[in-house]
Amino acid sequence: MPFVFSPVANSALPVAGSDQLFPVRRVFCVGRNYAEHAREMGAIDQADGREPPFFFMKPGDALVGGDGELAVAYPPQTANLHHEVELVVALRAGGADVAVDAAKELIFGYAVGLDLTRRDLQARAKEKGHPWDMGKGFDQSAVISVIQPVAQCGHPDSGRIWLTVNGQVRQDGDLASMMWKVADIIANLSQSVCLAAGDLIYTGTPAGVGPLLRGDVLAAGVDGVARLQARIV
Repeated sequence: MPFVFSPVANSALPVAGSDQLFPVRRVFCVGRNYAEHAREMGAIDQADGREPPFFFMKPGDALVGGDGELAVAYPPQTANLHHEVELVVALRAGGADVAVDAAKELIFGYAVGLDLTRRDLQARAKEKGHPWDMGKGFDQSAVISVIQPVAQCGHPDSGRIWLTVNGQVRQDGDLASMMWKVADIIANLSQSVCLAAGDLIYTGTPAGVGPLLRGDVLAAGVDGVARLQARIV
């Protein structure tokens, strides 16, 4: 049966050391997975700073990915666009109710990503108890590097995660500070949805998030995994 119009092609990302592309299915994001970032956002209530993970999503076509300097459009309806650097997990397989000790078997590779946020829209939504979608899931809100297969980078449990804006360090943390580790995140998320090959998971950002302006040049990386560079246009 013919389509009413030609279907839109799915997003796909380059894989390091290969001419193959990684087809993207869904993009999940973890909120407040570093205690210092949760504190800077005024969201730590428990004495030990750890709370159950929560998730939000971005559309697959919100991705801006690849090698070289990526051009990212400053979005409309905001005067407070923020950067958030994150380790991104790319899944090669999925499932429901995945056990923690089996979670890493599902991983194809890793990347570094930017979860861009219209902070003013997000703040207004929080005040009214509304969803965050327009603060988080706008066009070009998910920037991402090439994907490094596990065979090349292993499973990083620690290592520097950082971001600079115009050469000035804004975020500088370590993966070891994640309150919920990658395997825990996958297992927890799989209790709510059936994960599948092509899913991406942005795993949270360390402290130091802040505003961006048109013309800003960002560099970001996870040591031993990947780097990216982007310009706000």
